[in-house]
Amino acid sequence: MDTVWNLSPRRPTQVVHGIGGLAKWLSHPEAKWLSHREDKWLSHREAEWPSHQEAKWLSHSKARTLTLLADPAVADSETVARITACAQWADRTVERYVPEGPGTLESVTELAHRLRTSELVVAVGGGTLLDQAKLAALMSAAPVVRDRLAARGRSGLVLLPADAEPAVPVVTVPTTVGTGSELSGGACLAGPQGKRLVLGGGLQPDVAVLDPVATRTLPVELLAEGVFEVFFRVAGMYVGDPQDLPTEDAFTLTLLRRMTELGAELASVRRAGEAPGDALRLEIAKLSGVSHGPWFNAGRDPSACKGWYLANELSTGLGLRKMTAAAAVLPPLWRRIEEGDVPWGSAPRLHRLWQAVASAHRPALPADPVEGIETLLDTWLIGRDVEASEERAELIARSTLRAWGDGLPTLGALTLSDVRRVLTEAVRQPHTTDFRR
Repeated sequence: MDTVWNLSPRRPTQVVHGIGGLAKWLSHPEAKWLSHREDKWLSHREAEWPSHQEAKWLSHSKARTLTLLADPAVADSETVARITACAQWADRTVERYVPEGPGTLESVTELAHRLRTSELVVAVGGGTLLDQAKLAALMSAAPVVRDRLAARGRSGLVLLPADAEPAVPVVTVPTTVGTGSELSGGACLAGPQGKRLVLGGGLQPDVAVLDPVATRTLPVELLAEGVFEVFFRVAGMYVGDPQDLPTEDAFTLTLLRRMTELGAELASVRRAGEAPGDALRLEIAKLSGVSHGPWFNAGRDPSACKGWYLANELSTGLGLRKMTAAAAVLPPLWRRIEEGDVPWGSAPRLHRLWQAVASAHRPALPADPVEGIETLLDTWLIGRDVEASEERAELIARSTLRAWGDGLPTLGALTLSDVRRVLTEAVRQPHTTDFRR
């Protein structure tokens, strides 16, 4: 039987292009709602009769208070200023709050307490801030969520009750790319043992607002890492599950080709010393969220992307950015797959994927997937030089198995020896000086 991690009846997040779309809803709540047919705001006469989810939007749209949660990095940004201006123009009271910290159970609980009287939540920021906002909004309406998060256990995966739903609409405005938190039913929660992956339909935002203004302040190296994050996640799901799904595979390969084109274009812009334009950043942002669409992975093993779990533990254990760790892990992981180590993934599917990627990339990439991915990472200027002692790498391998393997479905049949081998190849040992001379 296929593993099913989400039985929530919530509909997918609706996407609005431009902050102006949010302004229209705020200013004309009685006559506007988001149609199932189009990702734009439609008048009463143009749209279908609203569904239950849309009716919730209409009922809450008459609320006069908007809680604006802003990432500290963008608290004084043009994006926040525009949203605030839209709300004030629509005669809404704005309560602004800037959460600090990485998003622990304690900080999310405090934020949930603040949101108990909220009527509408708009979260502006990167993946960490959006994750906190989604968790807090859900926790404020469903106390069982905190109980589930507070439960002690070794697993890095936490599944929330399918019937846990937020009481108010949640709007996300991403200022980074890659995580796709603005469109996903997942969140990461920091804790003493590292980051845990929390999944639940109640974490699915109601609306995501994509606007190139929101990513103008994003450093270009983080934009490039965001492109790679989507590539890493989607490729991992495709290669990690051996079964062929013709329709889903076609969608996935199309997405990977497009991400490859965008990654190559961004690399060219960076090497020319130029800044990426609004159009390029918007295209990247669109695919960042779209990559979480159910049509890509319907019927797949939800834990197929084994590299994610290793990268999560490596980044936590060494204090690295997640994509630095992912870039270090991917070549040795693909090498294991090429050598026929089936628990990591399918060699035929890896070669099929790489043919699609190589056909879309300019300049040309090597035909061998392992050599090719190393060239792609270097071409995209994604750092992957990770240093760790043998002892440290061993500790990280053991923490990876404890949180995600050893009987848990996430790492499946992979053993400590398997994980150790990939992590050992992913890092280099620090240079030592011989003082005995």
